[in-house]
Amino acid sequence: MKIEVVIVGAGPSGLATSACLNLHSIPNIVLEREDCSASLWKKKSYDRLKLHLPKQFCQLPHMPYPSTSPTYIPKDLFIQYLDNYESHFKVTPRYCRLVESATYDGGSWRVVAKNTNSGEIEEYDASFLVVASGETCDAFVPQVPGLDGFKGSVMHSIDYKSGGEYDGKDVLVVGSGNSGMEIALDLSNHGARTSIVVRSPVHVLSRWMVSVGLQLLKLLPLHLVDSLLVMLSKFKYGNVAKYGITRPTEGPFYLKEKYGKYPVIEMGTMDKIKSGEIQVLPALTGLRGSELEFANGELHCFATIIFATGFKRATDCWLKDKDNILDKEGLPKPSYLTHWKGKRGLYCVGLARQGLYGLSMDAQCIADDIKKLSQGSTGPVPN
Repeated sequence: MKIEVVIVGAGPSGLATSACLNLHSIPNIVLEREDCSASLWKKKSYDRLKLHLPKQFCQLPHMPYPSTSPTYIPKDLFIQYLDNYESHFKVTPRYCRLVESATYDGGSWRVVAKNTNSGEIEEYDASFLVVASGETCDAFVPQVPGLDGFKGSVMHSIDYKSGGEYDGKDVLVVGSGNSGMEIALDLSNHGARTSIVVRSPVHVLSRWMVSVGLQLLKLLPLHLVDSLLVMLSKFKYGNVAKYGITRPTEGPFYLKEKYGKYPVIEMGTMDKIKSGEIQVLPALTGLRGSELEFANGELHCFATIIFATGFKRATDCWLKDKDNILDKEGLPKPSYLTHWKGKRGLYCVGLARQGLYGLSMDAQCIADDIKKLSQGSTGPVPN
């Protein structure tokens, strides 16, 4: 099938890109391996999840949230917003399409996808290809010596919904990002005896601090904003080192911009840590018999381990021409602001580690660029 643009992925990135292309009347097809759009949000996120930034930083192109929406959008309202967005801009993904390969051949992109319902192989001939499979593609669980012999239950955070079933149980959360911290809080609130592994230094900020910081970045240099946020964090949360948490030497917004490392946005977990209701442990190093061993030499028993250890990207499994835009980790090689554009009509959206705000800008840039290249041309202009 010949089509102007093939978009791989129907998460917020793919939906936004297709919507922007539709506004330009550019034919496009969205291929999604799951049976719904935004499957991470609809199927693989915990119940209490809310967007951590104010809604103005979390909207997709050309469609703000209703004025009656809360400042911090909960999961169910965000899913409703995405469904409304998809319908409003007439985005029609093809579900259960597992892309097996995408190769640039003879002036166009040849995309091969398997219909996982029927088993049929579909081929698409596209002038442009957009990688929209996202930062959070496949769950990542680190290799822990002896983990295969653990007698309790092991899961990734995508399978966690609520702490209701863990009342009175010993649960270990591995990972101290926003998901790990919030899952630990939810477990403790439901009566679980909760511990969390904090292996790396983290910044802990309140929602208010992050919101103020984002506003100040419009007026002040990043290093001044970071200095202010660190000072405010120390004033509010005190010496977190005595609870097993260390602060990075680099500022929170610098780490976000340079490495895509988000600060922890505090929702109540620190109070639980300070009171001893949540125990902080160092890196998990392995199993010794029925006990888990940690970097400080301590041994502890748990009924359940929840890995909130992030995701890995599977782009290298199917994109056969990735060297001109993506690195070995599936992230853009070009520097920020030009990261979304590769060569020969290849683009990526939502991979700059800039959240919903960043992917919205990517989608608009990509659609505008394709419109410019398509005018008076049957295919991409080589660059």
